[in-house]
Amino acid sequence: MQSSSITIRKATQNDIETIFNFICELAVYEKLRDDVTATPEILMDSLFVKKQAEVIIAEEEGRALGFALYFHNFSTFKGRACLYLEDIFVKEEQRGRGIGKMLFRRLAQIAVERGCERFDWAVLDWNKPSIEFYKSLGALPMDDWTVFRLTGDSLSRVAKG
Repeated sequence: MQSSSITIRKATQNDIETIFNFICELAVYEKLRDDVTATPEILMDSLFVKKQAEVIIAEEEGRALGFALYFHNFSTFKGRACLYLEDIFVKEEQRGRGIGKMLFRRLAQIAVERGCERFDWAVLDWNKPSIEFYKSLGALPMDDWTVFRLTGDSLSRVAKG
């Protein structure tokens, strides 16, 4: 996908350091940098060996401006795969150029091409600029759902029974 000189392309193994750096920049923005335990090696295994998720990158003249990391989940009620956006990030100095919209457009195209029933993601409640952006796309907040998560000791305890 291309608009002016900005291109959206599928990430390759050569992009691991770029992807890792975007994840770290996003974590700083979300005030969660201490939560990042990923490494380029972990990402290489997860993205390109196990193929657990995919990444697209927005770039201009070979310079990475933003990224989106996504994977498939599944709707049992619809009986079809859905696209789930785990993270999207555009460098601060590049915001306002339509790059986020370009990334979302490409993700929506991928969802349609793959016959996905829907395209979902989560956003931090305090992130008002992103919430307004998502609403401008026609996205609707799922106010009647609450996200739950098991991690660490709780996850291990449940796994052990």
